[in-house]
Amino acid sequence: MALVERRIGLLFAAFLALLSIAALRATYMGVIRGGSLSSAASSQQVSQQTLPARRGSIVDRGGVPLATSEPADDISATPYLVRDPVRAAAKIAPVLGVPVAQLTQELARRDTGFVYLGRRVPASTADRVKALGIAGIDLTPGSLRTYPRGMLASQVVGAVGVDGKGLFGLEYARDKLLHGSDGVQRSVLDGGRQTIQVRDVHRAAPGEQLRLTLDAQLQERTEEVLQGVGETYRPKGATAIVMDPRTGEILSMANWPRVNANRPGSAPSWALENRAVGFPYEPGSTFKAFTVAGALQDGAVTPTTSFNLPPQIQVADRTIHDAEARGWETLDTAGILAKSSNVGAIMIGQRLGARRFDHWVRTFGFGTQTRVDLPGEEQGLVLPLNKYSGSSMGNLPIGQGELVTPIQMAAAYSAIANGGILRKPHIISAINGRAVREPVGHRVISGSVAADVRKMLEGVLAPGGTASEVSIPGYQLAGKTGTANKFDTATGKYSDQKYVASFVGMAPAAHPRVLVAVMVDEPQGAIYGGQVAAPAFQKIAQFALPYLRIPPH
Repeated sequence: MALVERRIGLLFAAFLALLSIAALRATYMGVIRGGSLSSAASSQQVSQQTLPARRGSIVDRGGVPLATSEPADDISATPYLVRDPVRAAAKIAPVLGVPVAQLTQELARRDTGFVYLGRRVPASTADRVKALGIAGIDLTPGSLRTYPRGMLASQVVGAVGVDGKGLFGLEYARDKLLHGSDGVQRSVLDGGRQTIQVRDVHRAAPGEQLRLTLDAQLQERTEEVLQGVGETYRPKGATAIVMDPRTGEILSMANWPRVNANRPGSAPSWALENRAVGFPYEPGSTFKAFTVAGALQDGAVTPTTSFNLPPQIQVADRTIHDAEARGWETLDTAGILAKSSNVGAIMIGQRLGARRFDHWVRTFGFGTQTRVDLPGEEQGLVLPLNKYSGSSMGNLPIGQGELVTPIQMAAAYSAIANGGILRKPHIISAINGRAVREPVGHRVISGSVAADVRKMLEGVLAPGGTASEVSIPGYQLAGKTGTANKFDTATGKYSDQKYVASFVGMAPAAHPRVLVAVMVDEPQGAIYGGQVAAPAFQKIAQFALPYLRIPPH
């Protein structure tokens, strides 16, 4: 009897020990590790994901879509939940258009609990994957950014990456505004990670729409003209800007070579640059208009002031001559500008003097950003007055020794076109339907001086001028050619093989409503602005004038 009681006691003690162990284990799991286990269970049963906001569209001045977003999904997999990777890959691969072997390898991975099978997959395609009902395959809602016009204004508009963030252009500069506010969605999953409940914690707020001042048809024509320049002269690059000088609105801004915004990765990185704002260059003779404008405003010359020009001029240690050899010649101020005489422009600059010349260069906005609403703007380079050497007034008045950007030149010439009022150029006209206030502008020269300069610039396109072959029936044109040697940093001298050809023109000359600036970097076969850039101005303006319903003179 004592033996039975002892055995019962031992059995009871064993049960008590096991119960104590179980109690201790429960206490340990519930109290000490409770938080981490609860978190692990929650992470397996509750999924919280970001709902990307629908990105705001970018449209031209008439509402033509330049960048839009459509529903899309990221398709991912939890490999260890995919029971038959080979069979699953065989079903999914044809839908996604990827090799079966590649997909099988991803689904068979055991070194990770998450792999992407497709990013930004159009909703119609993603729905076909979802309909397959394969366990372990997840869809995360998002959107796909598309550019309906492909190459049109691609360096201006920009593009976004697979993460939905802007890479360059307005997509980059206005990313926060376009992106909107992401939402948060919480899903409850069962043991097979199938969704059984979905709840929006925060709703996504869509991004805002950008309406540009660009005109899609004028932009297309400008790019076509630049394409012709590229094919004919094979330059390193080219850019053209069309503006309304009265308001500062940018009507088109084109770059060559063109880039497809839907496939930006297929283009070299340098081709993505918007040269219109980001390419500093020496302007050459197009700068002479500002030398003359400053001298007129200061009373140093008049349009009819006569100069007896020697074949060449000595300034300190430099000897400067005109583009073509000549003997002594008498020209007035207007003739000097029309024939683009280097000697004459230097003599006008000497009458103006270094201090006043520096004043006018800065007054027209050179050496500072125009503050155009585009990313990547360079400010150029203007030599400080205290850094002038004895020869500075031999090269600065003719556009050598300073760096400008195409947008600076377009803005400064717009002041001449607009009666002496300098305005900030702009490209965004409205945000979500709210009009952006136009820049006020400020006077830099008098209206009469601006009119005198425009009249003199008509001579550039008249017989004997440097762009005499350019004309548009019914319209009086004004403009200036430029041909500048590029500085070679390797030799420390100006190159005799590399040039920048440019032209800035306006129409109608008396009261300009269109201004076109064209810059061609290192053209081959021909180098002069009158040969390379001026004909491009003609083709662009010939389309723009009737298209914008600007009546003939």
